[in-house]
Order: sequence, then C-alpha cells, then structure tokens
Amino acid sequence: MLKKARICLAIIIFALITFCFLDFTETGNAHYYLSKIQFVPALLSSSLIILASLIILTLLLGRIYCSVICPMGIFQDIINWFAKKRKGKKRHFHYSPPRTLVRWGIVILCVLAFFSGLTVVIALLDPYSAFGRMMVNVFKPIYLSGNNLLANIFSSMGNYSFYRVNVALLSVPSFVIGICTFLLIGFLAWKYGRIWCNTLCPVGTILGFLSRFSLFKIRIDTEACNHCGVCSTKCKASCINNLEQKIDYSRCINCFDCLDDCRQHALSFTMPLRKTKQRQTSDESRRQFLIAGIATTTAVPNLMAKAKAVAASANGMKSDKRHNPITPPGSVSREHFLSHCTSCHLCVSKCPSHVLKPALMEYGIEGIMQPTVSFEKGFCNFDCTVCSDICPNGAILPLTKEQKHITQMGKVVFIKENCIVYRREKNCGACSEHCPTQAISMVPYKKGLTIPHVNTDICVGCGGCEYVCPAYPFRAVHIEGNTVQQKAKPFTEKKEEKIKVDDFGF
Repeated sequence: MLKKARICLAIIIFALITFCFLDFTETGNAHYYLSKIQFVPALLSSSLIILASLIILTLLLGRIYCSVICPMGIFQDIINWFAKKRKGKKRHFHYSPPRTLVRWGIVILCVLAFFSGLTVVIALLDPYSAFGRMMVNVFKPIYLSGNNLLANIFSSMGNYSFYRVNVALLSVPSFVIGICTFLLIGFLAWKYGRIWCNTLCPVGTILGFLSRFSLFKIRIDTEACNHCGVCSTKCKASCINNLEQKIDYSRCINCFDCLDDCRQHALSFTMPLRKTKQRQTSDESRRQFLIAGIATTTAVPNLMAKAKAVAASANGMKSDKRHNPITPPGSVSREHFLSHCTSCHLCVSKCPSHVLKPALMEYGIEGIMQPTVSFEKGFCNFDCTVCSDICPNGAILPLTKEQKHITQMGKVVFIKENCIVYRREKNCGACSEHCPTQAISMVPYKKGLTIPHVNTDICVGCGGCEYVCPAYPFRAVHIEGNTVQQKAKPFTEKKEEKIKVDDFGF
C-alpha cells in the first residue's frame, strides 16, 4: 500500500503543477500553492514555515519530497516507467558507490554562486525551475497546438467550447535550454534511473544528508535476507548494497519499489526496533563534474539591429533601445529580483498580457533566462497582479491592485525626433489615449497639432504607450526600467465637463 499511495499522491501533485505551467484559461489558482512548497523557492523566499515543514518531513520519512513533491523527480519516474515497458527488455539496476565529492562540490558551487550573484547557476540546477522551463518552453507550444486542433474540429461541428490561441516560442535560447534539459534528464532517467537526483541535484544532496537521520527507513532484516539481489536490481536510486546488506539512505528516495519485490520479505519501512550501528561507506569519486559556461551568440540579430539603426539615423530618427531592463512589478529592485529568481518561468507562462519573456543578456550573464518585461506583444494591465500572486520564490512580492497602481517599474521616455507629429506633421496621440495614469498628455504644437508631453512622476511604466506607438522603425516613446522600483505619485483623473444646453445648440 505504501507504493500505491506514493504513486497516487505523486500523480496528483505532478498533474496540478504541470497544469500550472500549461494552463492558459486561468482556471482557478489553488494549485499555485504547490509551487510555493518547492525547496529552492521556499529557501529563496525565506518561507521558514515551509522549509521547517520539509525538513521535519525528511527527518521523519526520509526523501519523500523527492518522490512525491518534486515534479522533476516524478518526471524521471515517468520516464523510468516507460523504459520498463519496452517489449522484450527487462530493466535492471545495480548498486553503485556514491559520488560524494561531485554531489557536495555542486552544493558548494551553488552556495558560492548565490553569494556571488550568479543566480543562473542555481536556476540551471534547481529541479523545480528546470522542470518549469521544460514545460513552458517545450511542452506548452505543443499543448496550445493541440488546443487549436480541437478548436478547429469542434468549430466545424458547430461547437465552440474551444477557442484558438496564439502559439509562439518565447525565445530561442530558452527553448534550446529547455529542450537540452529535457533530453539530458530524460536520457539519464531512461538509462540510469535517479542518477540526476543523486549526483547532480543540490536539493537531493541536502535532503539526502538529512534523510540519513530519518526516523522511518527501509530496513533490511539481515537474518531473512539471502543476498539474492532482487531488491538491488529494482532500486532506481542504485543505493541498495545486497552483498553487505546495507542501504545508502542519503540516496534512497523512498519509492518503495523494493518492498514488493523482496521474496523473503526482508525489507520493511519501519522505525528502528533495536540499536544498530550501520557504517556509511563512501569512496572517492574517480571523475570530477565539470560545469561549462553557456555562451550564446546572436550575430544575425545584431547585424539586423545595426542595419535598422543605420537606416533610421539616415532618416533623422534616434534609437529607442532600452538601456535599463524592466523587472516585473513587485520585484523591489533588480538586485533583489536577480538574487531570488530561479527562472522557473511560471510568471512567464501565466502573464495574461504576454509581456514577460526570458532574458538573454539584458541583465548580464548572471540573469540569463530570468523574466524581463517586453512590450512587443502587449502592455502590462493596470489592474493585473498575476505574476506577484504566483511567484514561489519571493522574487516578485505580492501586490494589491492599489499598490500596483502606484508601483513604478519604469519611466516613459519621449523622443521628439521619432514622433509622427514632428516628422510628418500629422495628428496621432495614440500614446496619450492608452496611458492609464495620464502620464502622457497632448499639448499644443503648431498648425493646430498637438504633441506628447510626459510627466514621469505619475508614470508606472506599464508600456501601453510603447506598445501602441506607430512610429517605425524606432518608437517615439519607450519605457526605461528602474534599477530600484519606486512609488509613483497618485494621479487625478480628469473629468469631462458637461455642457448644459437649454435650447437647441445652434
């Protein structure tokens, strides 16, 4: 029953977390709390209650987190299940000594990277964030394409339960990293079971250390065991040494697969019945894990941007390139955001306006894949607080609508030389019409025309003006991000004066 209960609970949690990343209909938000109980997000957001709960759970039951709560761990179990279903081939594992130096070397690397501000290292190795990138960048386009196929089929029959949605890659680098993560972890799970969890995952190493002291463990009855080795061949964690009748509890993930397969019933998940001293053996690793930096070159986009700039400058226009990237509203400051975000891309997936995208080099190499605000496909809804509500890491702090209305993530910049009113002497005013705070107003210019005038004190940086500006190839208005998010001054909405007409108006 332990194995069945573990599988049922793991499937439910895996389905809900996966739905968090794939869903585009905003069907409830209760399942978002499952993202907040992940280990690294709880650690970075200083959620002491969640951290204490996970530690107590590990000290009681061992690495239940890795087999039931962690979506990446469950994903590996699914791959392993498919590997076992291959026709004509039986899946056998075998005991392997722990790679202690590699495991703790990665933990030390993550700690040093955190204090050095290189959160990208943690983002690459955090199992929850890696799973999120896989779902958002690889599987969500497939999911949306399936939805569009159903929409076409049902609409042809007069049923409009489904509706078409836009399908596009968020960014090529994030897709490449997502597909490489999927292929790497998928291959390791298919071939070697849980080697990722027990060698490369820093969360697995930390919880593995705690699980050595857990109250309930899978224990071997040395008198009943006949060294047949069946349990060792079924252990996807490769932690059962049947010859010495010992289990490496730092790697055991409590999947309970071995319990049902032991014909002598020598294995049980129990509390210690008598005082026994089991020596944990550790051999030095013969290989060292080498982490290579990822250098992404974008030669073709750079050449296109330079050609665009040359053509625009010849026409008297100025570049609208953003010098300061914009972090999501509620992220406090760029420093706070970069030190807490693990690039799980949950906010990118759930943003209803599609203004969040994975960064390339906007924040520098330490911020690769972390979300940044871009107004290419829309603007930040004035009343929307979705990203701050669902962030599990504390990188984006919760905001009420009232707080969001005065949170200034950036300031508007007006480039007169690019404006259609200035260049073509034609009426426009699109930026002013779409500004929710009236930070852009139209003032008299010449020949009866009006031209934009900005008030940065009441601007919140929502990007409505930048999104709708028709100037090409460079916009006349754009948003520059604030390094530290500020508090905008409240604005007073102008009321239209009503003219009372006593008689006919002529």
